[in-house]
Amino acid sequence: MNSDHYYSDAPSSKSDERRLKTVLRGQTLTLMTDAGVFSKGRIDRGTRLLIESAPLPSAGTLLDLGCGYGPVGLTFARLRPQLRVVMVDVNHRAVELARRNAELNRLENVKVAAGDGFATLDDGMHFTGIYTNPPYRAGKQVVYGMVDAAYERLEPSGLLAVVGQTKQGIKSLARHIESRFGSVQEVAKEGGYRVLVAVRGSA
Repeated sequence: MNSDHYYSDAPSSKSDERRLKTVLRGQTLTLMTDAGVFSKGRIDRGTRLLIESAPLPSAGTLLDLGCGYGPVGLTFARLRPQLRVVMVDVNHRAVELARRNAELNRLENVKVAAGDGFATLDDGMHFTGIYTNPPYRAGKQVVYGMVDAAYERLEPSGLLAVVGQTKQGIKSLARHIESRFGSVQEVAKEGGYRVLVAVRGSA
């Protein structure tokens, strides 16, 4: 049995690349996927719901936190070419795929980095929006830590958008987000998945 998780930094599973052609939020993208990355065979329902429903700013810098092979960040980069999109993942195989997929789809407003969340980003880098389908299998402490770190890295009035399932604990995560941000809004619900959005205050 393979013990790899999609949040491993160096998956040991044998490469098995596939090419997906998909339409996300009205944008047609071609994406290379591989074994050892999250949802390699298709765009999972949670990620799709996040892409289709999360609000997008008209200007600024977005972060796709835990980008995998890139569907969220690349779709948003296509939708808003005036935005700068930063994508980060701990999984080096996923990061290489995301870089290739940015090139494959001719998206030049994208930067992809390998590393554990915000640790790989410059301390002074702040974002207009942060989007994530967190690694719930890594545990509550990891996911809540991502929310706390996201709050610190958002610009005033910047938004955090998170997707998850009820069985993954999205309702308790909503309470944690509310305790950190002051309020949280559910902007979409489908098939057991919910998309939550919170905005950092200007204070």
